[in-house]
Amino acid sequence: MKIGHTSEYIRYSGRIAHLPDGAYFYYAGSLAEFRFRGSRFSVTVTHKNVWGVHALTYVLDGRVGKLPLRDWNDGKPVEYNLADSLDPSQEHSLILYKQSDASHALTFHDAETDGEFLAPPASPELKLEFYGDSVTSGVCCEADDFAGCADPAGADCIYDNVWYSYAVRTALSLHADFHLIAQGGIAVYDRTGYFSYPETVGMESVYDKLCYFPEAGELTEWDFSRYTPDFLIFALGQNDQHDPSSGTNSNDIHDPATREHWMQGYEKIARSVLDQYGGKPACIFLLTVLNHDAGWDEAAEEVSRRLAEKGYDAHYLHFNRCGIATHGHPRRAEQQEMAEELTAFIRTLRTSKT
Repeated sequence: MKIGHTSEYIRYSGRIAHLPDGAYFYYAGSLAEFRFRGSRFSVTVTHKNVWGVHALTYVLDGRVGKLPLRDWNDGKPVEYNLADSLDPSQEHSLILYKQSDASHALTFHDAETDGEFLAPPASPELKLEFYGDSVTSGVCCEADDFAGCADPAGADCIYDNVWYSYAVRTALSLHADFHLIAQGGIAVYDRTGYFSYPETVGMESVYDKLCYFPEAGELTEWDFSRYTPDFLIFALGQNDQHDPSSGTNSNDIHDPATREHWMQGYEKIARSVLDQYGGKPACIFLLTVLNHDAGWDEAAEEVSRRLAEKGYDAHYLHFNRCGIATHGHPRRAEQQEMAEELTAFIRTLRTSKT
């Protein structure tokens, strides 16, 4: 049995564009979920490499798997066999997801099994939406031997896997649906941070986009009515000290003018997102355990207070090891540490609402 990308047998999650030739995955963590009976399962996808070394990632019956996406796959449809020799009498589940952020793009065309597809699972009632940087998108998290240390030289996306990011682990712990608007190197403002270097692009130009990087196609607007979260998590501030025009970390959060400018920009983004949802979702501001100056934490907390004073349901979470755990990207254990703290925080907020 073969199904196309518009089939009723597929449950999607993430900011995904459905065009005539396929479902376009732009953000890390965008996914398609299937249930089936059969002994094998395959998908046809087109991979567009921007930089780095990538894999086609999936979760089959609860186990994460990956197949290399080689250079010769770039830009044309290729069929990948993701499962073989399964018990055809048993029900199986498979989640196909985009492993990394704007370092590549992925288009899903169709899926096939030698058995039959079953109705997909219902979307979870609880919905989360994350706005963040490389930590949220799971950059270099599989480099477990480098826990607490700088990233290994030449990582080149090899160790990226959004499935182990604190964002996805939190969503799975809470049995929640999730959207990740997360990009390595991104800051609040354009012309700061590292994303799309040297003319860098900030979250102010990404938060409302569907296709958000030109290598994946024409930039397009996101229709916020397609997904309404219960909780918004904002996790920016790690890259904002960087000034690409000088190549230095000269944006000093302790300078009053710089601090106020940054807080105003961050608040503007958050209010714009919240207002798209009628101001109803609870929102949580945080920075991660990756090393950074505590001034950014204090400024993010101030943004949450300002929003609360304006009537929004805004909160701030300070991880136990916020800003001091590691010189490199958090690895799987450190991502899980954050996920457990964020999960507990959200559960507390949910309990207080009942």
